[in-house]
Amino acid sequence: MKDAVFVYSSDLLSYRFRDDHPFNQMRVQLAKELLEEAGALKPEDIAKPRRATDEELLLIHDAAYLEAVKLAGQGRLDPAKAEGYGLGTEDTPIFANMHEASSMLVGGTLTAVEEVMSGRAAHALHLGGGLHHGFRGKASGFCIYNDTSIAIQSIRENYHARVLYVDTDAHHGDGVQWAFYDDENVCTFSIHETGRYLFPGTGNVNEWGMGKGYGYSFNLPVDAFTEDESWLECYTEALVRIAEYFQPDVIVTQNGADAHYYDPLTHLSASIRIYKEIPKLAHQIAHAYCGGRWIAVGGGGYDIWRVVPRAWSLIWLEMAQKKSVTKEIPAAWLEKWQKKSSYPLPAVWDDPEKLYRPIPRKQEITEKNRNVLNRMLQFIEQLN
Repeated sequence: MKDAVFVYSSDLLSYRFRDDHPFNQMRVQLAKELLEEAGALKPEDIAKPRRATDEELLLIHDAAYLEAVKLAGQGRLDPAKAEGYGLGTEDTPIFANMHEASSMLVGGTLTAVEEVMSGRAAHALHLGGGLHHGFRGKASGFCIYNDTSIAIQSIRENYHARVLYVDTDAHHGDGVQWAFYDDENVCTFSIHETGRYLFPGTGNVNEWGMGKGYGYSFNLPVDAFTEDESWLECYTEALVRIAEYFQPDVIVTQNGADAHYYDPLTHLSASIRIYKEIPKLAHQIAHAYCGGRWIAVGGGGYDIWRVVPRAWSLIWLEMAQKKSVTKEIPAAWLEKWQKKSSYPLPAVWDDPEKLYRPIPRKQEITEKNRNVLNRMLQFIEQLN
């Protein structure tokens, strides 16, 4: 058994709305090449994704929606109908062959599932996935098909395993939560910026699940401008307790990299430090409860130059236990990509200590977050 596999193909880059759209899959290529230049990713580590079949897409999505996506990608969908499916919007513009491109992202996540659940690898990383806003019959928030929900449903149907889904994107993992809101065999945990200021506006702490799924949905909305210490306190204490309560068979993590201070679409003040700690805890939980079974996907992250390549590379460095990477970003990677970047690229893996000016409301923000965390922990105590 391999320790880890890295799912990648240049076909993943075909999921592209338009040149000025914030969702840019070049970030997957940037992360892959950064790892290669650092000597941490070899050809034998890479598994090529396949395209998901319509039958697999129908595990979560409606047949009418699939047909709409196909027609849209062929330029044959009536604009009035497209809007009803969330297509052709500012967030999710129509592009040629969008069904094929979206199916490849889903297939990449299913490839990761197959590698882990078959026992060929303990862990698998698919940075092209993590499109957690897609709904059964509607696109939302840059997401056409919800690869993660499809993967989780595939795990349930084919392997009958209990799945812990952990979402650290700055945006609430709404599509995945609602897909399994009444399922006691899928526990979802999303830590995100409060929906008071940020899309999609959901993910309140009292969204606990319904029916048989009551007590298996957890949300930790943190305040705007939350910094590393408070974010990590909430993430660590909540996830340790949730894993102990749920006792999963496999952990699936969505690793949006948009909680960083540099991200242009969110209002959090985290640094690269949290992206070192996020995969460490996920890794520990995978071995403590799941026999090592850990499937990780990408997600949000819109500073594709300064943040996402480093943040996503850290998942693989933890997953594959690569400890020999130097403190400096490889010169060859910097030389290749600096000419295309709008910003000076970081020369080292860590952020500077003074990344931003001090946040004046730090104590207030920390206390508010701790109160939300305590409410969640008290609810889990009641469940027991």
